[in-house]
Amino acid sequence: MNKDMPQNGAAEQKRSAAFIGLGAMGFPMAGHLQRAGYPTTVYNRSPTKASHWHETYQGKTAPTPAEAALNADLVFVCVGNDDDVREVTFGNQGVLATLKPGSILIDHTTASADLARELQAACQKKNIGFLDAPVSGGQAGAESGQLTIMAGGETSTFDSAQPMMSIYGKSVRLMGPCGTGQLTKMANQICIAGVLQGLSEALHFSDRAGLDTAAVIEAISQGAAQSWQMDNRSQTMIQGQFDFGFAVDWMRKDLGLVLDAASRAGASLPLTALVDQFYGDVQNLGGGRWDTSSLIERLRKLNA
Repeated sequence: MNKDMPQNGAAEQKRSAAFIGLGAMGFPMAGHLQRAGYPTTVYNRSPTKASHWHETYQGKTAPTPAEAALNADLVFVCVGNDDDVREVTFGNQGVLATLKPGSILIDHTTASADLARELQAACQKKNIGFLDAPVSGGQAGAESGQLTIMAGGETSTFDSAQPMMSIYGKSVRLMGPCGTGQLTKMANQICIAGVLQGLSEALHFSDRAGLDTAAVIEAISQGAAQSWQMDNRSQTMIQGQFDFGFAVDWMRKDLGLVLDAASRAGASLPLTALVDQFYGDVQNLGGGRWDTSSLIERLRKLNA
């Protein structure tokens, strides 16, 4: 199936979209919608970024989230954290001020499950559907339209929104009621943090033991140690290159959400808590904007 074509025929093409937040993920995601035939209006805190998106995809821009959402059938939000989501959804300039009854608000931000439930309650008062739908796959996945999307909300709302999310998502799944999308994304981040720490230690050990580290990775990547992180980040980790997407600052934000939710649920996450501290060490090295594979740099500095 051609991902650049709407999947529900001509009627689906007539639905209009607004996209709030044009960061590394939102910029291409909104572009996929526009190119697939969904008239899309965007808002970004930096007008220059919105203008660049317009020049790239020929969609419309708006000076406020409220104006972007005016008359939209679906509004997508992809910003930084809970406070950023509240800024673009609530208040006179937020999307909830203008979203029409029967429309749908979809939050792709990795945020708290509490915020998801807060937004759902606000949407219900206005007869607006809501999904918390964080994504995984990084900037590369957003650009290629190969994201994994984990949604929480009502089945009818998900069924209505799924064709549009599938334009940029290779896997779009409803996990359960509101908040379960965010909780599933937390499980995703737990796995990533643990795998990256293990990979960092394996690379560091191979180097200190005098092995050909690249050859070690080539060998063990054919067995049970193989992972996405190994396939896509091991070589750049060996080379000390950490400019490949999701930043340490954002991972620490996510792990903070994870550890808070774990405390409430009575879940013990000792490895996650430890890796969160290690990412704090990376920040202290000046690596807040390095990508998450930079855990290995901490080990190198400790043994320098």
